[in-house]
Amino acid sequence: MRDASTTPVRAASRLASIQEPVRDRLDGVVDEIRRIILSDFDMHEEVNDYLLKMRGKLFRPTLLLLSSEVGGTPHRDALPLAAVVELVHLATLVHDDAVDHSVLRRGLPTVNHLWNHQVAIITGDFLYSRSVMELTRIGRLEAVHSLARASNEMSVGELRQLMSHDTLRFSEKDYYSLIACKTASLMAAACDMGALVGVETYRDAFRRFGHALGMAFQIADDLLDYEGSEERTGKPVGHDLRERKVTLPLIEALKHVDGHDREKVRDLFTRIDPSEEEIEEVVALVRRAGGLEYARARAEEFAAEAEAALAQIAEEGEAMEALRESIRYAVERTR
Repeated sequence: MRDASTTPVRAASRLASIQEPVRDRLDGVVDEIRRIILSDFDMHEEVNDYLLKMRGKLFRPTLLLLSSEVGGTPHRDALPLAAVVELVHLATLVHDDAVDHSVLRRGLPTVNHLWNHQVAIITGDFLYSRSVMELTRIGRLEAVHSLARASNEMSVGELRQLMSHDTLRFSEKDYYSLIACKTASLMAAACDMGALVGVETYRDAFRRFGHALGMAFQIADDLLDYEGSEERTGKPVGHDLRERKVTLPLIEALKHVDGHDREKVRDLFTRIDPSEEEIEEVVALVRRAGGLEYARARAEEFAAEAEAALAQIAEEGEAMEALRESIRYAVERTR
């Protein structure tokens, strides 16, 4: 059993270790983000200032910076590219929260909750458009292509999720297609763009690494919905169930329950506002049916794929070691 009192500390320490080789450059990424989204429109400035406060741990920019430094020296374009990756990630989260009518993100009120859904959608569009403007300023067509492909896949992923409400028909294959679009695509792009300004011969290996890492990362994230806590994750246990999102632990559990329990799950997904008791019953059902153990095993399989991709890169050093460590962080983090 995991020690809930020490695991968050270990996860934070591991991320700090991963970011250590590029820590100074991450400060530069934040400066680049501020420069790119600078606006003379007061409303944009107000929302953008709030987004900077609720930004995440800069994991994707970290992957880009580390990838760019393997076998080479830091390139000046890596900082704005890393900033663009984080802005696209933020834009996706803002849009997702508006679509899902979420009120919390990372323990803070969402843009759509503080303002409204119209402001959230326009803000996401603003972040996307500023990102494209920055890519054109840099003048790297391959970076435009890589990020545009990821953005397109993330849009497809959001549509897939909107269509996944029939819990008894959503398959494991459907789930992998969903998370490949929504999560793995941007991590793959981050690593690809890092290699683009680093050692280009490694682009394919880095892209495969980023994809596998993103798959493991999202499965681990979905596990937190069943085994985390609001204090640790910034959202209540069963949050995905409340939003009628079908994830791997539930998909696997449904293979092993009887008709009564299957109907209990179906009933939950038809309710507009399910009760805490109903949520807790389904969470307990998934745990009993082995859904968590199965999902952890699949996350480890994708982690092994990420390790295999890195093994194709004939370089060593701090950046490579940090990238290897990022795999364990992805599957073992608590928020």
